[in-house]
Amino acid sequence: MIISRAPLRVSFFGGGTDYPEYFVEHGGAVLAVAIDKFSYVTASQFYSHLFDYSIRIQYRQVESIRSVDEIQHTVFRECLRYCGLERDIELHTVADLPAFTGLGSSSSFTVSLLQALHAFKGEFVKPLDLAYEAIHVERHCIQDQVGCQDQTIAAVGGFNLIEFRREDDIVVHRLPVSPQRIVEFEQHLCLVFTGITRKASEVVAQQLQRVGDNKQTLATMRHMTEEGWEILTSRRPLAEFGELLHKAWLAKRSLDSSISNPEIDQIYRTGREAGALGGKLLGAGGGGFMLFFVPPEQRASLRASFADRVVLDVRINVPGAEVIFA
Repeated sequence: MIISRAPLRVSFFGGGTDYPEYFVEHGGAVLAVAIDKFSYVTASQFYSHLFDYSIRIQYRQVESIRSVDEIQHTVFRECLRYCGLERDIELHTVADLPAFTGLGSSSSFTVSLLQALHAFKGEFVKPLDLAYEAIHVERHCIQDQVGCQDQTIAAVGGFNLIEFRREDDIVVHRLPVSPQRIVEFEQHLCLVFTGITRKASEVVAQQLQRVGDNKQTLATMRHMTEEGWEILTSRRPLAEFGELLHKAWLAKRSLDSSISNPEIDQIYRTGREAGALGGKLLGAGGGGFMLFFVPPEQRASLRASFADRVVLDVRINVPGAEVIFA
């Protein structure tokens, strides 16, 4: 049996510039980190000559099918096609957090699945090549309107500034900071679930139609990745990072009316009133997790303000996609 996993992510700055519709012409970049929440896939040999079907897949449902073409789950189907596997395999998936919550879980699943399928075939794929494969599958095989940061972070892990030039030309810059700085930074992070789930591609569709109108705002958001990098890699106080996050949220919110709503705005106000220096809605918008950057001494106050909601602490800078059992 093969067990693979790929991490989810928290994106701080530059979200929206990782879509080819923007970065092919203007260049994109994000500052993002892999977190200790994962998507897992198991792959094992299935002896189809003993059954009346050839492939077995388990997620929320169970599919027992005779051919890849019969698979209802699009990601399983297209990844199996891409890897040239047609029979004699059983696949299962589980995840630490649900899909459609703004943490890149859909792409983490795709990356984890591709990793498991390659391992099942005895193949090794370099992390960035794994990201390119996942981008190709999602954007061209499935034809989802997705960006390119989620697949990249899931594949390479760590804490990075990632530059996007083309879909097959992505540059990963590892953040050169000490473990002590990482721990200090981590203690400022808090995620609050809005209770709203949504499919990112549906929210993004409206935003992509306004890329031309939002060109200047997106350029400003891309520049924030470099400013965030400078804060973290220098001796500047981390409070400046939280203040920059607040500016980033205001910029992101202005891109399209679908990104926020009165309930989300109220959650953000509540967090700020409880002591958060800044924050932002994670993912494309419309729901999911709200990230707050809060001084450690204010964490109890923030948690108390959201006693009726799910509040998550996360560890950061975890490894990218890997086979954890074979």
